[in-house]
Amino acid sequence: MTAATHSTLFPQVPDSADAVLEGLDPEQREVATALRGPVCVLAGAGTGKTRAITHRIAYGVRAGILQPSSVLAVTFTNRAAGEMRGRLRQLGAVGVQARTFHSAALRQLQYFWPKAIGGSLPRLVDRKIQLVADAAAACRIRLDRGELRDATAEIEWSKVTQTVPADYALAAAKAGREAPRDPAEIAQLYSAYEDLKRGRGVIDFEDVLLLTVAVLQDRHDVAEQVRAQYQHFVVDEYQDVSPLQQRLLELWLGDRDDLCVVGDASQTIYSFTGATPDHLLDFRGRHPGATVVKLVRDYRSTPQVVHLANGLLAQARGRAADHRLELVSQRPAGTEPVYTAYTDEPAEAEGAARRIRELIDSGVPAAEIAVLFRTNSQSETYEQALADAGVPYQLRGAERFFDRPEVRKAGSSLRAAARFGGNDSLLDAAVDLPSQVRAVLSGEGWTPQPPAGSGAVRERWESLAALVNLAQDFAAARAGATLSDLVTELDERAGAQHAPTVQGVTLASLHSAKGLEWDVVFLVGVAEGMMPITYAKTDEQIEEERRLLYVGVTRARERLHLSWALARSPGGRPSRRPSRFLKGLRPGSGTAGGRTAAGGPGGVERGSGRGGAAPAVPRRTQRTPARCRVCGRTLTDAGEMKLMRCEGCPSDMDEGVYERLREWRAIQAGRSGQPAFCVFTDKTLMAIAESVPDDERELARIPGVGARKLNRYGADVLAICAGQDGVGLDEDG
Repeated sequence: MTAATHSTLFPQVPDSADAVLEGLDPEQREVATALRGPVCVLAGAGTGKTRAITHRIAYGVRAGILQPSSVLAVTFTNRAAGEMRGRLRQLGAVGVQARTFHSAALRQLQYFWPKAIGGSLPRLVDRKIQLVADAAAACRIRLDRGELRDATAEIEWSKVTQTVPADYALAAAKAGREAPRDPAEIAQLYSAYEDLKRGRGVIDFEDVLLLTVAVLQDRHDVAEQVRAQYQHFVVDEYQDVSPLQQRLLELWLGDRDDLCVVGDASQTIYSFTGATPDHLLDFRGRHPGATVVKLVRDYRSTPQVVHLANGLLAQARGRAADHRLELVSQRPAGTEPVYTAYTDEPAEAEGAARRIRELIDSGVPAAEIAVLFRTNSQSETYEQALADAGVPYQLRGAERFFDRPEVRKAGSSLRAAARFGGNDSLLDAAVDLPSQVRAVLSGEGWTPQPPAGSGAVRERWESLAALVNLAQDFAAARAGATLSDLVTELDERAGAQHAPTVQGVTLASLHSAKGLEWDVVFLVGVAEGMMPITYAKTDEQIEEERRLLYVGVTRARERLHLSWALARSPGGRPSRRPSRFLKGLRPGSGTAGGRTAAGGPGGVERGSGRGGAAPAVPRRTQRTPARCRVCGRTLTDAGEMKLMRCEGCPSDMDEGVYERLREWRAIQAGRSGQPAFCVFTDKTLMAIAESVPDDERELARIPGVGARKLNRYGADVLAICAGQDGVGLDEDG
């Protein structure tokens, strides 16, 4: 959740320009009052950059220095733009345009297209990837799903870096990009894609910026009209601008310099899309007289979290690292980050879900907890684990709150009740605004208690519950507020995309978590191969992975859990190592390489289950204690050690394989004239049926399968696990 929605209470609008400045620290106040000339704000994570720039705009408007309609504030996501509009509205700065680059450009393009080009603007294509697939077919280039996605990304990168098809191969090589296919094929595909778009009369997302740039460059009258409209620009997340966005900004500005940019080079995590921090780092070179303000007071995170974040950057290399900001926490001391090693990925997910369940039971709101991972493919395991633990969750990146069908329908019902509520028997017993809302939404499916389980029914309930909570906060802040007042508030929030808080643990990739924050963050999969990701090869790519982890760490306000799995699946070889980025920061991990982190490393390393100490990733010569692959408890019972789980923990055994193994074992025992347990014990058969090994190496790792039994029975057991019929039943032992 964002800082804007950390509380859903409704602050009073400041009664004067000076009141807008109240509560700002000296550096934020410097930003807010620097209203003329170029301004560069270098703002670390959690330092209140959005607060500083929205108060800057509001102060300028309320003081009469800036005309609301002449200000254009741009950022990179609809959510961030919505948050900015919501804050400006709360500060009394109504009428300021806060948009994404694409939204602002599309609005201008739609307005000026008939005049500059003639006719109506071509249709914006919904699914670019299908067009790329059609272009590949036209070129007789066969692409699998992954290659199709990667080829689409290459076309997008080419367009935002203003690279034409003929120049793609050279530009890609210069940028060190690894093309999914031969660069000549990508160039051919890119050219065919552009031809196909023209033939169908459609444009894509990148064309919106390219065409706006072209119109402003070619039509000076249009450019002057835009510049007459907007005299003051604010750009948030400036470290993420692409060359194309920078060119558009320059055309909006013309020869003026009323520009305020805000960013942090250490949070550059989108270079694969063409983003570069160079525009931020070169700002003073382009604007020698610029006012530069550094925000380093971290109001978000505890000193322990900030210490880890600073330590990560202290080991960094490259130009962005040279301009890193040393954060200084403004919060009281909290708990040390917790580092946990798990036996495998399912155990890691179940361990996180168990801890989250405990946090919720202790009073931590589900909406104040997040699970962050490197790739979206990791999400499913955590969705299942949270559902099994009875924990509500929401996926970051899903459709916008006010666009959800249940929210739109609820809004219609509230609007109707506000107009005709006097004739509605549902409202007869409602004595105040919250009870009126509960009564109306009960007809839409809201109940005082959430439905069991997860899925669509639970998500629908969570949306309605968010509206109920919003009504309670609204009534508490506005004495005497009516249902009509709430409907007006909802309409304004929908226009600003200022969503209320949905009660559920957030599951999000590290990229989509940018700009958000929670009380408790679980950073999962922090292992080599995932963080940094396997395909990060160059120094620049490795450093971006480090910055991505930094972004994840700085999402946490109070508690931070970092974890990794020693193996991918249960029973797998425990060969994974914790991320290199944690070296020297995680207790017992040696000394950090490179620069010395400020201060000494902190942190608590705990076991993967019920209180034991989790080991650092073992050397080959070390023997690690056996741990339950479900709950992580250290195992001492021989039978449990064979199963690699506690007797009472749930089993994922393949019952069919187990029964066939028992039948096979009985025949083998009869032939050899010995008890069945001398072939394999029941526990060993259960362990085999739970892990279902694919080869001799996996089978040999199961306790109870020694070299002699592997040699004698291995082929039969593996054949049974592979589903072959009649194995060992009609043959001599």
